[in-house]
Amino acid sequence: MRYRQLGSSDLRVSAIGLGTWKTYGGGGVPDDRARECIDTAFDCGINFIDTANVYSAGASESFLGGLLPSRPRESYVLATKLRFSPDGSPDNEGLSAEQVHKQIDASLRRLRQDYVDLYQCHRPDPETPLEETMEALTEVVRAGKARYVGFSEFPPSQIQTSLDLVRERSFEPFVSSQPQYSMLHRDPEAEVIPLCRSNGISQVVWSPLAEGVLSGKYRPATQPPRDTRATSERMGETIGRRLDDEALARVQQLVEVAERLGVTMARLALAWVLREDNVASAIIGATRPEQIRENASAADVELDTAAITEIDRILD
Repeated sequence: MRYRQLGSSDLRVSAIGLGTWKTYGGGGVPDDRARECIDTAFDCGINFIDTANVYSAGASESFLGGLLPSRPRESYVLATKLRFSPDGSPDNEGLSAEQVHKQIDASLRRLRQDYVDLYQCHRPDPETPLEETMEALTEVVRAGKARYVGFSEFPPSQIQTSLDLVRERSFEPFVSSQPQYSMLHRDPEAEVIPLCRSNGISQVVWSPLAEGVLSGKYRPATQPPRDTRATSERMGETIGRRLDDEALARVQQLVEVAERLGVTMARLALAWVLREDNVASAIIGATRPEQIRENASAADVELDTAAITEIDRILD
């Protein structure tokens, strides 16, 4: 495993991170297999664990809270998020100062931790001024409940506003950005990544395998294989929009590139994301230990210029 600096922080995170969206703690993976996945992740050198208060209505945090405290605290970098309501109540939603303080305490109780390494805004909150949110996050850091703060899916204008507020109000700076980024979703390249790179903010990207589409197992004009995310009642509701025949045809061309390079399609897709030096970690969501072992090995794959050029041609 390789490790990368997370923005302007002193955290070093594994190039492959493990996420818990739709997987652990009631998210679709039986608990015994989920525990095996966590153990496998540590065995592979993965130290970055990402969750959120809303995943499985808080059960993902509780699941991790039953496992992580038995390990040395310095052996993992733990990240969670707030914005959406874990129980569907509007009283537990948003990025107001009240919610920041309320939700960090609730997350720490579920996680059985004294602090998290990274506390993230899950999405922007148009109902709350960013200044109020950042002031509350600064209080959380200075109270020792989080070491650093980050955000997910902030537009460039809001990222710039946060930078201005740090200069004007001496708030704790964001050190991480968590966008969707993959071969099939390259939007962050235009503005988010350049702005973050210039200001000490790293990317910890979600869905680098496009929910498994970039594994190559889905083919155009063909029913999805059984026992995959696309056919899962609990996990398949968002993948359907990705199963576009044109995109799947391009993925099959990428499979040929992977075969010529002697790697699996999943390893190729992860190595492609990690070619970007502003990406500190690519977060995977695995349902089986063998997926984790395969994906973790992508940290050692380096793509040469010829391979990247060919991939860009296929992606057009």
